[in-house]
Amino acid sequence: MDTRVRSTEESLPRWVLHLLLLVAALFCGDSHSFAGGGPENLFLVVNPESPASVAIANAYVALRKVPPINVMMLPWKGSREETSVATFRQEILDPVLEAIEGRSLVPQIDAIVYSSDFPWRISFKDELPEPLVGVDKFPAGSLTGMTTLLPLVKSTNGGWINRESNRYYRPLDVHGVPRETIGFRGWYGWGSQGEQLEAGGIRYLLSAMLGVTSGRGNSVDEVVAMLRSAKAADATRPAGTIYFVTNSDVRTTTRSSVFNDTVTALKGLGVNAEVVSGTLPVAKRDVAGLMTGTPNFDWPASGSRMVPGAICENLTSFGGIFTPSAGQTPLSEFLRAGAAGSSGTVIEPYADQAKFPHPSIQVHYARGASLIEAFYQSVQSPYQLLVVGDPLCQPWATIPQVQISLAGAEEPLTAGAVLSGEVTFTATAALAGENTVDRFEVFLDGMRYAQFSDRDTATLDTAQLADGHHELRIVGITASPLETQGRQILPVTFANHGRSLQMTVEPQAVPLSGTVRITLVGRDIDGAVLYASGRVLGRTTGAETSLEIPASLLGQGPATIQATGRRGSGQAGSVHAEPVTVMVRGE
Repeated sequence: MDTRVRSTEESLPRWVLHLLLLVAALFCGDSHSFAGGGPENLFLVVNPESPASVAIANAYVALRKVPPINVMMLPWKGSREETSVATFRQEILDPVLEAIEGRSLVPQIDAIVYSSDFPWRISFKDELPEPLVGVDKFPAGSLTGMTTLLPLVKSTNGGWINRESNRYYRPLDVHGVPRETIGFRGWYGWGSQGEQLEAGGIRYLLSAMLGVTSGRGNSVDEVVAMLRSAKAADATRPAGTIYFVTNSDVRTTTRSSVFNDTVTALKGLGVNAEVVSGTLPVAKRDVAGLMTGTPNFDWPASGSRMVPGAICENLTSFGGIFTPSAGQTPLSEFLRAGAAGSSGTVIEPYADQAKFPHPSIQVHYARGASLIEAFYQSVQSPYQLLVVGDPLCQPWATIPQVQISLAGAEEPLTAGAVLSGEVTFTATAALAGENTVDRFEVFLDGMRYAQFSDRDTATLDTAQLADGHHELRIVGITASPLETQGRQILPVTFANHGRSLQMTVEPQAVPLSGTVRITLVGRDIDGAVLYASGRVLGRTTGAETSLEIPASLLGQGPATIQATGRRGSGQAGSVHAEPVTVMVRGE
């Protein structure tokens, strides 16, 4: 049978989600989630109405191995510049939170990350607290700041305006250097003094955008190049210098008083740092980070070059505004030049240090924090600040090298292993220096189900699950306040019930205007569903079917197609085909 599929925004069918959720009952694990800092712990929100948003998401999913269940297609047809806080809650924030809960991902999600082409400014002029009416001339926040402060935003009382709204911000010592750097977990609570709590306190989800591709933002190619560079920078300990630029502008003097002490702290970590005068470092070919303050700058004219992984920050009023009339240089210029991340306010903030990253951001980063952790540990009041870049970039992290084994086996588990019945996993991790791994976490098809120590195991009864392809991840988490992660990801096959499903896709490289032909051949199934990036591409009946899918539905870049066949109502009556990745070329 030939079926031509033209377009659909249908979500994954509930039975496919239930198939993924069933595994939760099969592992024995602690009820708390300690996961963080990895692709399993972010929820990626994509606008299917925007080819740019889909292209950037496709690239990021491939680079960072984001599980498909962690990707949500959220259609947004409104302004890509600004929306009201009421609309933001109703059409963006609430659907995202409901999707996280509906997919049973709440215990493992630490960050909500937007691809591109969502509104970067959220107006709350209609909900301004009465004492501030007529006083606050600029009642608006950023997409990422308002998402991070979601418990305050959902309360509708304006609490996000508080200058100390972010309790994940780390206190400073008398020299303006953070006393500690700690990893972020969505289930942690935060007390009034910033103390980390396992019960009570306020809870956040960190947020970032991968790119802004409207107005004065970046092109898709520029964003993808930035993401590739940031990924390549992980754990490289860049051989460069972090520059702190001083001048007489209030944009610099607001935070320059602690530059010298910050440089001292960085050198104590073995990271070169230097204070220079001007607006940008001049003819420096080793910029591993930057803190400056100026309304406008011309990076190419400086003759300097960035090292992959750099956080570059400019304290100015309109760095996060992308309308052509804004006047000041936007943060996108740093990303164009090679920075892994930057930020800017989306409306006039005045010269208030609490609304911008403190210079301590570079210390947190150099201690091994991820880019998103470094940002939010250094900003007390992030509601107006738009954070853009690769949230997972971590150039100075010490990452565990994890290896999965079956209990009692002499050799490690390898890709393509066929597993049947009850299987028991164990893992080891190699780490530099005196670092150790505190625990391992098990993920199957993107979902976290168990954790165990380096002396323990986790057992799974594969007979209760679908036959065919599955993705097994074991994540090692270091015994440090940062809880840095490393992982091994292995495709495996479960074989218990005699079902099979083969998928072929032709061609595997196709222009955006073309089509791909998908052929499914199954055994002992009644039909199948095809999906990619969290949305259904088509449904079939019978054991053998061919479909044609417009490449535009997949989006530009690497798009992974999956298929699940089914017979009857039991979960063990399903079977997964091996996924196929198609490269869709832009035109």
